[in-house]
Amino acid sequence: MYAEDPYGEWSDPVKLPFGGIDPSLFFDEDGRIYYTGTDKGIFISELTFAKTFSESGSVNISCTGAGEQIYAWNGTGGNNPEGPHLYKKGGLYYLLIAEGGTEYCHMVTVARSRSVYGPYAACPHNPVLTNRSTGLSIKAAGHADLVETKNGSWWAVCLGIRPLGYPFRHNLGRETMLVPVVWENGWPVMGMNGNGHVDAEIETKLLPCTEAEFDREFTSSHYIPGSDVVDNFDTTIMHPSWNTIYNPDDGMYEFSADGLILHGNRQGLSSSFPKALICRRQEHFDFMAELTLSIMNMENMPEGSEAGIAIYMNNRHHYEGAVAMRNGRRCLIIRRRIGNLNAVENVIDCDKETVILRLLGSKETYSFYYKVSENEESVLIGCGETHYLTTEVGGCFTGNYIAIYAVDMDVVCKKFVYKSAK
Repeated sequence: MYAEDPYGEWSDPVKLPFGGIDPSLFFDEDGRIYYTGTDKGIFISELTFAKTFSESGSVNISCTGAGEQIYAWNGTGGNNPEGPHLYKKGGLYYLLIAEGGTEYCHMVTVARSRSVYGPYAACPHNPVLTNRSTGLSIKAAGHADLVETKNGSWWAVCLGIRPLGYPFRHNLGRETMLVPVVWENGWPVMGMNGNGHVDAEIETKLLPCTEAEFDREFTSSHYIPGSDVVDNFDTTIMHPSWNTIYNPDDGMYEFSADGLILHGNRQGLSSSFPKALICRRQEHFDFMAELTLSIMNMENMPEGSEAGIAIYMNNRHHYEGAVAMRNGRRCLIIRRRIGNLNAVENVIDCDKETVILRLLGSKETYSFYYKVSENEESVLIGCGETHYLTTEVGGCFTGNYIAIYAVDMDVVCKKFVYKSAK
């Protein structure tokens, strides 16, 4: 799709004559536009656009198609060459790709050419970035992209993971990492002191701003906190840190003077259909998430209805602590879903309209607690091992969500608190 204004109006989608993954666009100095992708190898194709003028003088732009699919470079021999990005510097074209798969042998390699279509010559010190076969805490580093800042310094952004322990397991998904880059002999040299690694902490003089500029930027009203957050659900729109999934139905969410109302349908957390659920990414191994929840029409709770807080990888791997109606009893439950294993592991009678549910996370366990007033001590409902909600078990590499949900009942979310452990 294309537009003259990023806010729209956008064209209808233009179907390209090839398949593949990991598309990237490159705008050359002469105005030509190239598409790079991965389909049985790394390929480059030129996209062409036409500009016409209507009788009123308005400009119409149309994509007239894509050129030949030219396979340019398949890397240095690692499996799954993918994630291509094309750049131009000093009159040379640079093709940056990922190799080794998205797992623990991941790496970044680069080649260059005087022609956009190649032939491309590999960098003599490939891979330019990798943490494979090291004892570094960050693993599976790869899929990098390059950016030049306003002060002329260069950086790479890439993905990486932070495993829980050994055998390696990770539950935070593939996270975004930042690595300094310098150019030597016409090649990018990445990592602190050019070590080619993604370190957990990096010392560099390449920051594009002063400390005072940094403080001004990140204390402005535009800054969205990504870690500790309190949401009283007292605005007409959701805080930007909340996500929804499964093509959500807006009718399931309602903002009121009391808080955010979730109108639960019959879809539980194990369903892949639209459900009353909002969630935010787990960002830390050690955290506390707390939800104040009030039940609407408490006397008419349907059998099997429930609402609460969950740690959610996907619809087949999740734990939840919830207020529920089971066998005619209003109660608190903890449930664990691990693949085909699905069990309620504790039931506690509770007839209170408002309940405070707490989820504590650590590298070892996810633990669920409750209390019925702020000045009470929290009571444990139950817990589950963290490693069952990891990529290596659940098969998803997007990490876990902390989720608020409702099933077949209406609830008011009055307050949500997320704090990372210090």
